[in-house]
Amino acid sequence: METVKTLLLGGTVVTMNDKFDVFYDGAVAINGHQIVAVGTRQDIVARYQAEEVIDCTGKFILPGLINAHTHVPMTLLRGLADDLRLDVWLMGYVMPTEREFVSEEFCRLGTKIGCAEMIRSGVTTFADMYYHEAVIAETTAQIGMRGVLGQTILKFPSPDSESYEHAIAYTRKFIEDWRNHPLITPAVAPHAPYSSTKDMLKQCAQLAMQYDVPVLIHISEMKQEEDDSFDAYGMRVVPWVKSSGLLNAKVLAAHCVHINKGDMQTLYESDTTISHNPSSNLKLASGIAPVTEMLENKLTVGIGTDGAASNNDLDMFEEMRLAAILAKTAANDPTALPARQALLMATRMGAQALFLGDVTGSLEAGKYADLIVVDADTLHNSPKFKRNVDAVYSQIIYASKSTDVAHVMCHGKWLMRDRELLTVDVPELLEQARVYAEKVDEFLIAHEGDVLKKLIAVGGVERAESFEVQVKVRISDPNIVEKLLKSHEVEILRETHYRQYDTFFLFNAPEMGRVRYREDDKLDEKGNVSEVRARLTYTSPNKERSFNSAILLSRSRFIAPASRPLRFYREYFQAANIVNISKERKRWRIHYQDVVYFINLDRLLETDSDEMYLEIKSRTWSLSDAEHKAEGIQRMLGVLGISPEDFVYKDYLELQKETELG
Repeated sequence: METVKTLLLGGTVVTMNDKFDVFYDGAVAINGHQIVAVGTRQDIVARYQAEEVIDCTGKFILPGLINAHTHVPMTLLRGLADDLRLDVWLMGYVMPTEREFVSEEFCRLGTKIGCAEMIRSGVTTFADMYYHEAVIAETTAQIGMRGVLGQTILKFPSPDSESYEHAIAYTRKFIEDWRNHPLITPAVAPHAPYSSTKDMLKQCAQLAMQYDVPVLIHISEMKQEEDDSFDAYGMRVVPWVKSSGLLNAKVLAAHCVHINKGDMQTLYESDTTISHNPSSNLKLASGIAPVTEMLENKLTVGIGTDGAASNNDLDMFEEMRLAAILAKTAANDPTALPARQALLMATRMGAQALFLGDVTGSLEAGKYADLIVVDADTLHNSPKFKRNVDAVYSQIIYASKSTDVAHVMCHGKWLMRDRELLTVDVPELLEQARVYAEKVDEFLIAHEGDVLKKLIAVGGVERAESFEVQVKVRISDPNIVEKLLKSHEVEILRETHYRQYDTFFLFNAPEMGRVRYREDDKLDEKGNVSEVRARLTYTSPNKERSFNSAILLSRSRFIAPASRPLRFYREYFQAANIVNISKERKRWRIHYQDVVYFINLDRLLETDSDEMYLEIKSRTWSLSDAEHKAEGIQRMLGVLGISPEDFVYKDYLELQKETELG
């Protein structure tokens, strides 16, 4: 009789092997890191004795669950900004908070909390995408879990890298340091196609193939991604990613909510695997992934929780149940995605999705001893019927809960016994998390109360100017401008023709300033749109000062590219009032007496008036320069024969308000 380290005796052993063997009075023999034998209790006891014998009567013995997609340190951002759209949540709140707080210490603490939560949910293996992944790897290994850990790479600066080149260099070292570890599989993780360049994806693929490690990436999570990809590249997301060469590597694609049958064929042909994340997709209203169709097209699909900031938990029992039920609703077919298939996706198929199918995911001799023991004799899981061979899967998927997990083993080491965590000190973690939460709250409270900070948080802000000298007049004859433009003292530097659509975000407190979203549609000689540009402008409360009857607006202005749709800014800024103004503008950039000025000839659209407005303005940085330029404006008004009684001392926003009132 052979002596092994551990025997699990008497439970219902659900192997999830190729034959889906189930042993109702079963046993598992474990020695070192590996499973030695699986079978009936009678058979195993006849062949093996052990140092440690555990009675599993009244319990399920299952493979450890595989969480195919998460961002584990984001447990520290749980509940940060709920009930928002994905882009507002991610770009407006999560990423600004990450830029402020994410550090090695943050990732270490968040990983400990996340691993503790996953162990209690029966997870032994997870795929992660985050920053400071070497710290996450060290922490995960110390706790004793198995991880496919991807270092995030973005085309813009991130919390741990000043550039994507720096991130790739970090990833290379991370791979070299961890690629032979028994628990950790390092991976390359370009965040998503929309946050990557094609060359960047190509470099990521080359790096992954050089070391034979996986690539983790978000693909087609939102419909907007598909629309933007088609607008920018004339092709859907998956074909564009393929054109970069990324799919030549071993790729695990998270979400894939909006892929079609052609995309599925492309992913299948490239052996790309998928993580389905039902709770996160529903909570962020990203959509319902076509999981049934994916499986029909022979794709390998695992189940993931996503991060705790978008789920908001790491409970794989909840995800398995929801995956099965959601697929039925989407297909209007109660036979779609049966319970056995859902459990398969969270075990053996999930391991295959992480490219670990040869070492974990099922209870078979030779595989690592990654397993869980789940209490089956609970009120919510009674009674039990054995008429149907698949009834055990229904019991696990539709009735069992994460709180039923009693014991967890990974790589032959117990991580939890009788619901007691053995490798993580939970009370200490909770206190540290509370301290972080207070700091994040303080940051976001200040962030929410300052419009400029909110604008800065979404990136790309630059100081525009401190002062602007300008005058505005009503005119009835647009040809009057020719008098000035044909003057021998005027050199026309540039002439453009626009239709401008302005959306002003106004706030209750005047000291908060205002934000303008502007879309410029540049028109060609035939009046057709030849170019579109969008940008944001923040203006602080104005102080006016007059020079020679021209107006100096003393202000601080900041501009930023409007890289998100207008809907994003409506939801992000939460303005007290929103005003829309549309106008047609002819603009000339001129030299007048060696000074640069702008001449704008504007016609407000969507009004009954035929009036037009002439603006002459110049940007400046000092009061003395402003006075000099105001004098130049006064001379140009003289050339045009315009007197002060024609001046308009209000901007278009104020004029629009008057129109609406009267």
